[in-house]
Amino acid sequence: MKPRSKILIIAGSDSSGGAGIQADIKTVTALGGYAMSAITAITAQNTTGVNSVIPVPIKDIEKQILFTCKDIKPDVIKIGMLYSDKVISSVIKALNIIKVRKIILDPVMVAKSGTKLINQSAIESLKNRLIKKTYLITPNIPEAEVLTNKKIRSTEEMIDAASTLLNLGAKNILLKGGHQNSYLIKDIFLNKTEIKVFKNKKIQTKNTHGTGCTLSSAVATFLSCGKPIKKSCELGIKYVNQAIKSNLNYGKGHGPINHLNSINLKRRYL
Repeated sequence: MKPRSKILIIAGSDSSGGAGIQADIKTVTALGGYAMSAITAITAQNTTGVNSVIPVPIKDIEKQILFTCKDIKPDVIKIGMLYSDKVISSVIKALNIIKVRKIILDPVMVAKSGTKLINQSAIESLKNRLIKKTYLITPNIPEAEVLTNKKIRSTEEMIDAASTLLNLGAKNILLKGGHQNSYLIKDIFLNKTEIKVFKNKKIQTKNTHGTGCTLSSAVATFLSCGKPIKKSCELGIKYVNQAIKSNLNYGKGHGPINHLNSINLKRRYL
């Protein structure tokens, strides 16, 4: 199968393969895209937690972005873990040079295990400088609470927080409701002209490592192939839900989801 589009992923590495750049590349590839990468940090982690985070030198992050895009221009850029305000400044500088319009930001702040993956100055830089450059931002509820300084306990409060994020400059918001303790998960899509609530039955499993990274990369891939942004969000959510349903149960902690759920091999190839 020939890839239908090109996606540059700017994110951290997850040595366990469930999240970060590894999950991003698996997702883009499984959905028919061509994945490129600029790694911002290297983590030593597994399903039980994060052991260490090693930042990539700032100049090398910028070089990865610019040298890659000089040769192969991406249709969409997906941004994940950025770690510090210096990293964000470097990424913004590179983005100003390459001028790709469709940028998806997953504001990664905390690992599934609870380890903080971004410092406070980076959060402020993300709010005040990076969000306004994005076409879509995909925070979960805890991330949206940090970015808006608002408590989110209901669908109405999710919509209010999404509106606040819109005022920070993002074109579109997909506020993920996976942290809700309810039978139905509600994900809110919002822009200046419409609101859409995606409702799905909550899948009971502890194996959800990498769902946020996977969703934003899935949306980026569908968007890069020409789907409208709202449809891309709908298809991305569907892909992640199917990946969760596989319930791989790898590791002793929060296991990964199945990024290969979109690929059906004929029996004679197995």
